[in-house]
Amino acid sequence: MIRGKQRSRGSAGPAVLLALLLTLLVLATLYVFAARLFPPPPPITSIALLVDRQYQLTLYVAGVVFVLAQLGLAFAVFRFRDRGQPARFDRGNVAMEILWTAVTFVVFLGLAIAGRQAWAQDRYTPFSPGAIQIEVTTTQFVYNFRYPGPDGVFGRLDPNLVNAPAGNPLGLDPNDPNGNDDIVTSTLTVPVNHPIELLLRSQDVVHNFFVRELRLQQDAVPGMMIPVHFTANRIGQYEVVCTQLCGLGHNTMHSLLSVVSESDYANFLKHQAAGQ
Repeated sequence: MIRGKQRSRGSAGPAVLLALLLTLLVLATLYVFAARLFPPPPPITSIALLVDRQYQLTLYVAGVVFVLAQLGLAFAVFRFRDRGQPARFDRGNVAMEILWTAVTFVVFLGLAIAGRQAWAQDRYTPFSPGAIQIEVTTTQFVYNFRYPGPDGVFGRLDPNLVNAPAGNPLGLDPNDPNGNDDIVTSTLTVPVNHPIELLLRSQDVVHNFFVRELRLQQDAVPGMMIPVHFTANRIGQYEVVCTQLCGLGHNTMHSLLSVVSESDYANFLKHQAAGQ
């Protein structure tokens, strides 16, 4: 009889422990973000600043929802803990479900609209007439960057001529005079404060071009030429990585973006042209 009475009173221990853990989770998460334990690298374009502002806005909105939801869950776990009472069925409140679903839809649609400018600036706005065009070709598991040379015109590519071991990883047609001065490198070098248009393509599977400091990430898709553009405003070296799981060597696929002065860029082109 005593054991039966003890069981009928329920046990508050698990509910209190879970509510406490949820509260500690919220506090720990708030500390990580408030203390900026894992800050992003400084942005190097004006568009990257827009991306950062949109990220902060999204983070604040999602953060408020996270805190309220987890603290609400902790309260509900503690408030409706087992006291030995019989379970009670509740059909819920249809009006409240419609309301919070509508609010969620409006909030996230608003965030998407607010972030459209930051997303479109690198992709859908016309690039500057004076932009430097550079072709980015991805393949397992390397990047190749092609510059059009002094004539400003890319040479013709023939897939049947692709032969990386022989020094022709892109399939440049030797019979096309426009390609005689093309420069192919394994790293990307651009002048500071100069518009750059990248033309992304892939020879095999879906790859990706991502530079954290640019806040720019774009897939390279076989059969497509995808343009993106940026203007870097800070000299330095930045890592280029692939964020698509493109095969067993995916983790080794990376390169470097070097942002240099105009004079260093001219020397780079001269040096590369001499070595082609």
